Amino acid sequence: MAAVAKPEKDVKVYLYTWEGKDKTGKLVKGEMRASGENIVNATLRRQGIQNAKVKKASSGSGKKITDQDITFFTRQLATMMKAGVPLLQAFDIVAKGHSNPSVTRLLLEIKTEVETGSSLAQAFRKYPLYFDNLFCNLVQAGEQAGILDALLDRLAIYKEKMLAIRSKIKKALFYPVSILVVAFVVTAVIMIFVIPQFKELFQGFGANLPAPTVMVMNLSEIFVSYWYIIFGSIGLAVWSFMNALKRSEKLQFAMDRLMLKAPVFGDMVRKATIARWTRTLSTMFAAGVPLVEALDSVAGAAGNRVYMLATRKIQSEVSTGSSLTVAMQNSGIFPNMVLQMCAIGEESGSLDGMLGKVADFFEREVDDAVDALSSLMEPLIMAVLGVLIGGLVIAMYLPIFKMGQVV
Repeated sequence: MAAVAKPEKDVKVYLYTWEGKDKTGKLVKGEMRASGENIVNATLRRQGIQNAKVKKASSGSGKKITDQDITFFTRQLATMMKAGVPLLQAFDIVAKGHSNPSVTRLLLEIKTEVETGSSLAQAFRKYPLYFDNLFCNLVQAGEQAGILDALLDRLAIYKEKMLAIRSKIKKALFYPVSILVVAFVVTAVIMIFVIPQFKELFQGFGANLPAPTVMVMNLSEIFVSYWYIIFGSIGLAVWSFMNALKRSEKLQFAMDRLMLKAPVFGDMVRKATIARWTRTLSTMFAAGVPLVEALDSVAGAAGNRVYMLATRKIQSEVSTGSSLTVAMQNSGIFPNMVLQMCAIGEESGSLDGMLGKVADFFEREVDDAVDALSSLMEPLIMAVLGVLIGGLVIAMYLPIFKMGQVV
């Protein structure tokens, strides 16, 4: 019986800095990723580097790499490529000029991959946490067509627009949530520390306290006695929900569907999702990516599972011969205006242009919706806070007013 070969384990690589002299005696230095110092020395000898001093670079924690970092890198790389800067030199400039050590390490690793023979798209695909299929497909299309600088510029514009929409949605949702959290904290502080002082004052009142005052004092007793249970339960509930949301696709789908149907916010979320959907498809299609393959990236970039699943069905119908407009109409999630624009684009052969116009329209709609929502939420939140905090204050001052009337 033949022995079964054991699967090879992934070799762990480290970042090394080196310094030495080239064939002309000039002092040169750089960085290299390898599994050991001896590998670095052997590689440098093959490159003609003499008297090399190799040192393992400190890992350095650095900050988390955000989508904003990737967007900024894409714009810088596109600008340098359009200016005629060689790819590897552009990577070196962007990497060493970045303030986040984590981004610097990531870009130098990608540069090393390209130096060792990988294409840029292949190098990006090794880091799916930061570069999705859409990003890699566009880069690959640019490399194959010899228009990498133009595709990077289009990709930078796309990511900048997506980042702008996402920040607007977060701003619209964060403001009311933050105000409600602050209101709860202020109410809890009043209940735990302020109301008990009034309770001691009213002990010798000598008359029946008003019903609102009694109710507030009873609530205060609950907060004072069980504050750790109240705060612990709320924290545990939030943590459990967020954990379940990460693990359960059904819960994610339910939450995304709920967001689309939510009053006030739902229409804004729907417009933002359609803007992302059409912008992504327009960018992919304009880059020459086939429609069926482009729809695969669109599904992942939609940002909403309702639209993601619908896009999978659209992709299936298109792959079997249906037109894009008919498949979108069958999904039942796109407004009539979007369908008509897509139909015109398909008939005229300018689908990418029409989808881009739809994306522009809905991005403006999102801007208007965010401004209108901010104008609506400010007086509404002030009214809620006034009723909540003002109600507590009035309830505690009612006995004092009653005492003044008696006197």
